Amino acid sequence: IPPVIIGYWNIDLLIAIILALILVRFVLWIFRPLIIPAFLLVAGFLVYSEFMNGYNLSHIILDYKNLVTRSWDTRDYKEKDLYLIKPNLFDSGVEKAVKGMKSKINPQDSVTRNFAVTHAIEYYDEYHKKYGPIVRYLSLFKYINNHFKYVGDPDRDEYFASPRETIENGLGGDCDDHTILMISAMKAIGARCRMILTENHVYPELYCGDKKNFNKMQEAITHLFATEGFKGLYYREELGHYWINLDYTARHPGGLYVDNKAYAVVEF
Repeated sequence: IPPVIIGYWNIDLLIAIILALILVRFVLWIFRPLIIPAFLLVAGFLVYSEFMNGYNLSHIILDYKNLVTRSWDTRDYKEKDLYLIKPNLFDSGVEKAVKGMKSKINPQDSVTRNFAVTHAIEYYDEYHKKYGPIVRYLSLFKYINNHFKYVGDPDRDEYFASPRETIENGLGGDCDDHTILMISAMKAIGARCRMILTENHVYPELYCGDKKNFNKMQEAITHLFATEGFKGLYYREELGHYWINLDYTARHPGGLYVDNKAYAVVEF
């Protein structure tokens, strides 16, 4: 069956499961009348063999014992369980996505580091004395989100580009590639980030710190992004620690969340 995807559903898999159930029911319907005659035939054969000194029940039990003994003696040569060899084969879709993207985060790459430093000082440098390192994060965010161009992956062929690849291709990619680039570049200049996976989306978040540091971040964003359609700061607060959205869909840090329900949160 060719791949058929409608929304979040794999219609081809659903059809395959239904056809398999129908086939099983059909086979059971055909062979059910033969179960009792087959049992009587085997029982009659064993009774006949018992009286004719043929292959009887005693021989069957002896052969079974020999089979078990041979299997026990060769247990050390048994192939290892497939899950122990390649556990990634059994990962869920979310786990595979997390592992795939984590493997691409690379703030130590020289191209990524140079890209981050260059654009961290491109905007708002005159406000560094007032806001400190915050302006470096905001400058880098502005450059990436102003120049990032969305390019989707083929269906069922999810590809995670490294930050170097995204930089070299002119900042083109999907939400996965944007998240990988944003986190790698931010970490390259000292920021603390995490990625949030939702149903059909992934985006990065920037750590602001405690309430005092968050208020300073809010003041800087309100001031420096006043002309970027700023209508308020969206954030997450967890036990006194604050995070803001850095999604490519937002025109300013702390923009509106596309999906507020998280399937996975991975901090770097």
